[in-house]
Amino acid sequence: MDFIEWSLDIENKAKDQIYKSGTFSFDRGSGKPFFGIDTPPPYPSGRPWHVGAAAQYAKIDIIARAARMRGFEVMFPIGLDRNGLPVEKYTEKKYNIKMRNTEREKFIELCRESLDELEKEMLEILKSIGLSADFNKLYRTDSEEYRAFTQSTFIKQWKEGRITVGKRPSNFCPDCGTTIADAEVEYKELPTNLVYFYFLLGKKKILIASTRPELLGSCQAVIVNPSDDRYKDLVGLDAEIPVYKRKVKIIAHPYAKPDFGSGFEVMFPYGDYNDVMIIKELGLKENIIINTDDKINERGGPELEGLSVKKAREKMIDLLKRDGVLEKVEQISHRTPVCERSKTPIEIIPLDEYYFKAAESKDKLLEMAMNLKFIPEYHRQILIDWINILEDWPISRRRFYGTEIPVWYCKDCGEAYIPPPGKYYKPWKDNPPKGAKCIKCGRSDFIGDDRTFDTWMDSSVSALFVSGYWKDEHSKEYPLTIRPQGLDIIRTWLTYSLLRCSEISGKVPWEYVWIDGLGMDEHGEKMSKSKGNVVDPIPIIEKYGADAFRFWAASEANVGSNFIFAEKKLVAANKFINKLLNIARFVGSFQPVEAGAEDIKATDEWILSELSLVVDKAIEGYEKHNLFLPANKIRDFVWNVFAPHYIEMVKARAYGGDYSAEEKNSAVFTLRTVLRNVLLLLNPIMPFISSHLLEKIYGIRAESDALFEKINYNRFLELGRKITDFNSMVWAEKKRSGLSLRDEIKINIPQELEPFKADLIKMHGIIEDEGE
Repeated sequence: MDFIEWSLDIENKAKDQIYKSGTFSFDRGSGKPFFGIDTPPPYPSGRPWHVGAAAQYAKIDIIARAARMRGFEVMFPIGLDRNGLPVEKYTEKKYNIKMRNTEREKFIELCRESLDELEKEMLEILKSIGLSADFNKLYRTDSEEYRAFTQSTFIKQWKEGRITVGKRPSNFCPDCGTTIADAEVEYKELPTNLVYFYFLLGKKKILIASTRPELLGSCQAVIVNPSDDRYKDLVGLDAEIPVYKRKVKIIAHPYAKPDFGSGFEVMFPYGDYNDVMIIKELGLKENIIINTDDKINERGGPELEGLSVKKAREKMIDLLKRDGVLEKVEQISHRTPVCERSKTPIEIIPLDEYYFKAAESKDKLLEMAMNLKFIPEYHRQILIDWINILEDWPISRRRFYGTEIPVWYCKDCGEAYIPPPGKYYKPWKDNPPKGAKCIKCGRSDFIGDDRTFDTWMDSSVSALFVSGYWKDEHSKEYPLTIRPQGLDIIRTWLTYSLLRCSEISGKVPWEYVWIDGLGMDEHGEKMSKSKGNVVDPIPIIEKYGADAFRFWAASEANVGSNFIFAEKKLVAANKFINKLLNIARFVGSFQPVEAGAEDIKATDEWILSELSLVVDKAIEGYEKHNLFLPANKIRDFVWNVFAPHYIEMVKARAYGGDYSAEEKNSAVFTLRTVLRNVLLLLNPIMPFISSHLLEKIYGIRAESDALFEKINYNRFLELGRKITDFNSMVWAEKKRSGLSLRDEIKINIPQELEPFKADLIKMHGIIEDEGE
């Protein structure tokens, strides 16, 4: 059995024992100080779930385990985010169907089956990496209980005037078939055509450049910069739109860029959000020619009607060429807004949607953002920057699998009926509660809204749900201690959670926000399914083990930084585990002994003092939730100091031989003390092997009663480097002289290392000069 098989065998036995014990439940009556985690509920959206995500949950677990070992009663909930678009797309692909062409009840059933299948695998991964969450109280955001809670929060905030309904230009993803929020829009540089063509101005013509010629039928004006001397005489004149032969005004506006294209810009409702702003500012008419099916409607004219946006763009170039007004077509790279999920370009289409009035809460959000404790501090700015540009949040989605919006509308007058909170409502299929009447006209005939919530409406109140606040507003577990999450969802989950939880409860939901970086491939590229560079964590964990995986996750990058995955780094982690197991096999061969402080020998005092520094730095790292510090501090100590120097210096003394019982006991006591504390410090990071060794060698059950220890030694620290330098010098000299490490060597021991002389002589086989 090689060392990896050996460590995996130990790990698997420890894993079985730990999860059977059920020691991770939260005990309100323990009397310990409270530590609550707002664990991000992972989304089972499809295979594979990449190593970067698994690494993030491993790090969150390390935070939880370290808090337990610091004496806290830890509430570590785990849930699954099972609402929204990803599972719908997965289900469509799996069953080769389209949501819009499938009966809603049937589609929901297929989504649930898909989720159950994916959930099982995700939970296996979470357990395989050692997540010490309370799986006995697993929650799901698509459960009736959770959905009823989401709906209750909406009802409360509707009554408080925080929700509005209206027709506004909205980000619309044709591929997803729904409105999306600004936070769900990404910008990508995509290749496109910059088309140059002419508007007619009597006998003159003006050159226009646009990347959206298919929108010409919607054009409401041509703008030119007022400082552009070339066109001052044209402001106020009418220009004729090519192909359509319709006239629009030339208007001076500072948004037009003299150095882009010809200096003229056409105003389309809506080519982009600058068009939205300017058309609204100038009071121009909305003339929308794109439908929600991504096709041109009748306003686009008979030659484009029914064509997709892409085909309409190609057709318009042909029409401009036909009419003799096409100048040229240039290939350019264009910054294009795309849906973060489908990666397809969005359209801006006015739609009736529900909006959360987020913009008016900017000042309060900024105040809370400044008072939160951010780890690392520099990621606070991302939240602040996003809050500063925050607009009202469109919370309705035109999809099937999600929490339904609990609103019915009166068939007679159109007034909204909002039911009482506390139950789970499905307005698309169910009638309103018995006895419901319109508050405006008194009628009782209603039609239910068929839309669902943005999935962030559910997950944004996770802190209220897991803490029990939703059942008891006086819950002692709210606010929670920490919100751990990824860098990529600051603008969504963090922002919306801060907004919603604080308004519902009147309190900031956590003390700390811990931000993890992104998982990158070995070339430094962000892992994504679209790039094909996602690494499945299951075979990695099966091959190298959870402890090696967790150690890599903790030690790879400083808190908040992006981290790179490469298998060779797991190999290195396994080598460290092998080193630890060999040390444990050696140290564990000695029975426990007692040694008073006055009996501790100089070499032993030195290593205990070095250990004291390591313990202090590691605990400091855990207290600051910076796992990079303890992982690397412990490895450096074990690999570069404890194993090669101290153990070799005292090995002979620990075995006894010609040494006194006092000398032997001092060495054995110190070896066992150092290993015990190394294992305790490593337990949050490598729980399986460390807990196995702690119980086997020391009788300590790490999952239930282990705490970090304090080591109070502070002697000979100034000589530590001189000891290791001397040892390295002797080894180098033996190598240069062709001697083995066991051969004797004639060399002088520096006077300052006199306290360690006996151990150094035995270690190296030093023959002292007669004059010494």
